[in-house]
Amino acid sequence: MKKVVRTKKAPGAVGPYSQAIDHNGMLFVSGQICLDPETGKPVEGDIREQTRQVLINIDTILAAAGYSKRDVVKCTCLLKDMDHFREMNAVYAEYFDEDPPARAAYQVVRLPLDVLIEIEAIAMK
Repeated sequence: MKKVVRTKKAPGAVGPYSQAIDHNGMLFVSGQICLDPETGKPVEGDIREQTRQVLINIDTILAAAGYSKRDVVKCTCLLKDMDHFREMNAVYAEYFDEDPPARAAYQVVRLPLDVLIEIEAIAMK
């Protein structure tokens, strides 16, 4: 049965979607950008700071659903500029410091609120 995951500790959806969906032991975390959950605005800063906030938001949603970063099996990273890949990767490697999930990374033309990065995740128990 599909369960909608909601937490006020992570940014609310900025459109008609859920923060995450839990279904049959799989959690699908919607793409997260660097929104501060308290202000609803993007954090200021470079790709490193934005990536950190995105991963904090994902971590918060995982926890709200009873998962952890160790349960993540796949991420998709959307970058405004592929020149940011190395710096994003450094922060990502700090977060997924052990047995990182499968991943894809793409450069896209534009992201919501003109942020530099968006990451979505799939976790399994």
